Amino acid sequence: MVVEDAQREVRTVFVGGFWGQLVSSAIWLASAGLAVWVSPRAAIFEVVLGGFFIFPITQLLLRLTGGRASLARGNPLGHLAMQIAFTLPLSMLLLVPVTVFRLNWFYPALMILVGAHYLPFTFLYGMSMFIPLSAILVGVGVVIALYAAGTFSLGGWVGGLTLFIFAWIGRGAVRSELPGRG
Repeated sequence: MVVEDAQREVRTVFVGGFWGQLVSSAIWLASAGLAVWVSPRAAIFEVVLGGFFIFPITQLLLRLTGGRASLARGNPLGHLAMQIAFTLPLSMLLLVPVTVFRLNWFYPALMILVGAHYLPFTFLYGMSMFIPLSAILVGVGVVIALYAAGTFSLGGWVGGLTLFIFAWIGRGAVRSELPGRG
């Protein structure tokens, strides 16, 4: 299987990242809501715990919408996808000292980690849209941490909205490649 074919399969099976980013967006926005109306602790718990369910919920949504939920066994990018997936939970350990040092840096730090996590998706999906997604999450995370860290929930709202917008951008970008459309 050549790289372009492997990337096309990733794009079409996962609809340009649509369902995964939509699920992520919902988790981030729910967390931001908890930050405002319940507590930062509840918000942190929800986004961290919710993050572990992004992939299973994404697979469920792919199946419910009539699509495949996994790559072909021979697709070599399946291994890369798994490696990329594990970088985020492992790097999230950095959130512990960051949050202990300054609680309001939780979401900006998470934005930076998630943004860095999305950069290799550029190759995985063969889609350049992951470069601006990564840059926005990292850049805005840094800006919020340095200049707008007075509100705990701001990064949660911005991160969730950014993921929501890019979910639709990804879906639109692959629409012509999806089976039954073209």
